[in-house]
Amino acid sequence: MPRRKKGPPAPLPQGWTLTDSEKKSWRLGPIVGQGGFGLIYLASQRLDAPVSPDSGFVIKVELAENGPLFTELKFYQRAVKQESLHKWRTSHRLDFLGIPAYWGSGRSEYNGTWYRFMVVERLGSDLNKVCERNGGRLKTETVLKLGCRLLHVLEFIHEKEYVHGDIKAANLLLGYRDPRQVYLADYGLSYRYCPDGLHKEYKEDPKRRHDGTIEYTSRDAHKGAANSRRGDLEVLGYCLLHWLCGTLPWSSLLRNPLLVQEAKTSLMAKLPHSVLELSGPGDGMAAVALFLQHVKHLDYKDKPDYQYLRDVLVARVVRKDELLDFSRPEAEQQQQKGRAREKNNSGFGETASPRAARVRTAARGASRPGALPADGKETEADAGDQWESAILQRHKRTKVVPPARPLHAPSGQSPVTEKAKTTQAKRGVRWAKAERIANAQDNDWWTEDSEQENHQKQSLPESRYSCSERPATCQDSNWGLKLYSSIITVLFLILILLAVYS
Repeated sequence: MPRRKKGPPAPLPQGWTLTDSEKKSWRLGPIVGQGGFGLIYLASQRLDAPVSPDSGFVIKVELAENGPLFTELKFYQRAVKQESLHKWRTSHRLDFLGIPAYWGSGRSEYNGTWYRFMVVERLGSDLNKVCERNGGRLKTETVLKLGCRLLHVLEFIHEKEYVHGDIKAANLLLGYRDPRQVYLADYGLSYRYCPDGLHKEYKEDPKRRHDGTIEYTSRDAHKGAANSRRGDLEVLGYCLLHWLCGTLPWSSLLRNPLLVQEAKTSLMAKLPHSVLELSGPGDGMAAVALFLQHVKHLDYKDKPDYQYLRDVLVARVVRKDELLDFSRPEAEQQQQKGRAREKNNSGFGETASPRAARVRTAARGASRPGALPADGKETEADAGDQWESAILQRHKRTKVVPPARPLHAPSGQSPVTEKAKTTQAKRGVRWAKAERIANAQDNDWWTEDSEQENHQKQSLPESRYSCSERPATCQDSNWGLKLYSSIITVLFLILILLAVYS
């Protein structure tokens, strides 16, 4: 029978001493946080002095009959032992694993009320505040690197027979001493999905439908089934998508869980196109589409391929360092690049407007193996393995660079004037600038457009030449006109003389 949940308890006085199950004493400081069912106090092992504001310990306190802290305690006691953490990091060659350190726990009585408490490592601000400061979004590389780190954490706790069940930005905390590190905290909804190595069966419970944070809840949880490994990864995929786009397709439907469930089911059913069509950075969206595609094909009891998922995310990372950049994404710069690209498209004559748009659309559709065939029917191979393989290899391609503009006239004609050379040089600079801007986006369509542009630019019209620079045939026709004028003049003078003498 599940434990009854109550709200936060009455605050304990500062300076109150708590003794854990290992007989270590802890002095309470001021309240530094509050959850749905408990309070978080700053704490210290020094009992003879007030708790320092720089203390590295906090104590989570709840009423003894509450369930979340009890569940979290069992998780730490069974799964997160210091020896097992050290062994895991060593075997996986990791310098850091984002699980808060556990220091002790126990029960205490105050004014006739019993409390349960747990001592853990002090952490800093949560990622939700960072996202709010950045307009709901994070930089693409930050999202992908963060996803890799969380995959390491999930793989560890999954190996220890637990799932987290509530992954979200509010439960991701930056390090207090080192803000570059991120921890997955709050295991109050964790669940032992595989006790003693025996995976629990899939079973839907109508009373547990839509459990968790509705925005990120997995499809299994929407149906009332207990969380499994695929559920954790599905929730993580929704988080990655949210951090890239700043919103989710169902963000406006959160008051109606059934509509949210339908929207998630539709998104997963129409992968990868349902993700690629959303407004977000191309490389990041392609990685998340592959990520969710893998989750989609997992059965309830299947073990995910964690290394494959990390490879999918890392393939899109340019900087391979471990630093996480939580500065505001340069959305304004992306908009400027888009405007510059549009200006470039409209600045190279008639070939740049409707036809160029059609060429780009056709090229993108043809270059993506997952595009719908001519009959409008999509097979599993089209949307799955073939598209997936192409995306994984795409980051290895060499960019197509348009050929340089010639600064001479077409063969068989005289050299152009200095003015014409200057004009063409300016156009070459403009072309190079536009090409640098467009390289930041999907530029598969550059090849065809650039070849046609090059062909048109090479065909300079005859009016670009001065008369003195025209071919010999043109100059001969000018001499003929002059000779004809001279003959007419001479005949006119002869007629005048004859008239005078007659």
